[in-house]
Amino acid sequence: MRVIEEISFPGFKLSILAMNQKFILKFEKGNLEQTYKVAEMDLIFGLEDVKKMLNETFLTTVMERFKQMNNDFADQLEQL
Repeated sequence: MRVIEEISFPGFKLSILAMNQKFILKFEKGNLEQTYKVAEMDLIFGLEDVKKMLNETFLTTVMERFKQMNNDFADQLEQL
């Protein structure tokens, strides 16, 4: 697995990796992470297409999912 690029967004970090003919989008926020895999053969322009995926709608969804993940995790910790 090799890191292609790292991008910081307000609230989280994105690493774009390449492995086994796939691009991996790894979003990290604190102790949480989300990973999305895209097959290179599904893209016409490779990394350029991956970057087009990073629009405001998708990034907002990622942030909302982090909020939900954090709430779910905090709820589980409270039950210990």
